[in-house]
Amino acid sequence: MSGGVRKHARVDAADVLRGFSVLAIVLLHSIEHFNFYKFPEASTRGWLAVADRAVWDSLFFAFSGKAYAIFALLFGFSFFVQDYNQRMRGVDFRLRFCRRLVALFVIGCVDACFFTAEILVMYSLIGFVLVPACRLSNRAVAWLAGLCLAQPVCLYYIVRLLADGTYAVPAVDEGPLWRATWAAQDAGSFVEMLRVNLWEGQLASLAWAWNHGRIFQTAGLFLTGMLIGRQGWLLRPALPYWGRALAVAIVCYFPLEGVEKGLPTVCGGELLEQSVMLVHSLSNLCLMVMWVAGILFALYCTTGLQRVLRLLIPYGKMSMTNYVTQGMVGSLLFYHWGLHLCPGIAESALIGVGIFVVQYAFCRAWTSRHSHGPFEGLWRRMTWGRLRG
Repeated sequence: MSGGVRKHARVDAADVLRGFSVLAIVLLHSIEHFNFYKFPEASTRGWLAVADRAVWDSLFFAFSGKAYAIFALLFGFSFFVQDYNQRMRGVDFRLRFCRRLVALFVIGCVDACFFTAEILVMYSLIGFVLVPACRLSNRAVAWLAGLCLAQPVCLYYIVRLLADGTYAVPAVDEGPLWRATWAAQDAGSFVEMLRVNLWEGQLASLAWAWNHGRIFQTAGLFLTGMLIGRQGWLLRPALPYWGRALAVAIVCYFPLEGVEKGLPTVCGGELLEQSVMLVHSLSNLCLMVMWVAGILFALYCTTGLQRVLRLLIPYGKMSMTNYVTQGMVGSLLFYHWGLHLCPGIAESALIGVGIFVVQYAFCRAWTSRHSHGPFEGLWRRMTWGRLRG
């Protein structure tokens, strides 16, 4: 399949997937209290402790590592659409995209002031991989994406550990950084929170991403999203490809889960840690493919579910606005400078639903009068110097 996205075309499936991923992200962030893990004692919760465990396990199994993967996939897809449209006008978009990434870094820093685990700063740094890769052949991009998704650094550490049991895996010590951010969230003023979140919080977030394989995974997903755009794989004619991808993901997922559960019986220490990270990363990718394929089949093949999923389009069109503002709201609700709430996990999930409902109502109203969300428009102006049609 070839041709990709035509000039000025907007793919509704991409907005549906964005809306779904940001909804999943806000639910996860809410039960985590936006990276501030302070909850009532389980012994005081009674039967609600069972509900807390069920909500936590269910949401993490369904969305953790998968929602962000979809979000990253669509970042690469969006780059392809913009690059393609500019090339159809005879314009090289690459330098402008570098400016766009710098603008994203600035917006990410604003987001980071409120929420330590935001990912826009990381996206702005890793996004530069798309600049040289966008002129490579499909085959070259596929190989490069596959290499990144295979966690090459993690594989290197596993080989070294197997060869030498005394080898020590180098890792960034993120513990002191997280402790500083949690202290500010728990007892700091608004100004103290901003200062610590922006420095120690961002360093902690980037260190965590490196230590847990998110850097290479994100780069691989960016490249995969660009390749999906080139091949037109978010359009209806591509469903057979997603059918095959779904079958492969299902076949691979269950053995990977079995391997992950069996690893503690055959290895330990740093070898176990690196092996679990590799296998868990791959199993999350399988579940991400299941989500994307399932949503696309539901969107294109089932009338009833199509109507429901299309309701997410306004929310997906304003994904950046929704992502940034959820961090601001979560900071206000859970951190010391704000309301400093400490609800259980089940109630926190309901808070996440409430944030989504309010954001969704705003998106419906805003998109009825504007072509871009507030932060999307700001990012566009920072990229081009003026709003474009």
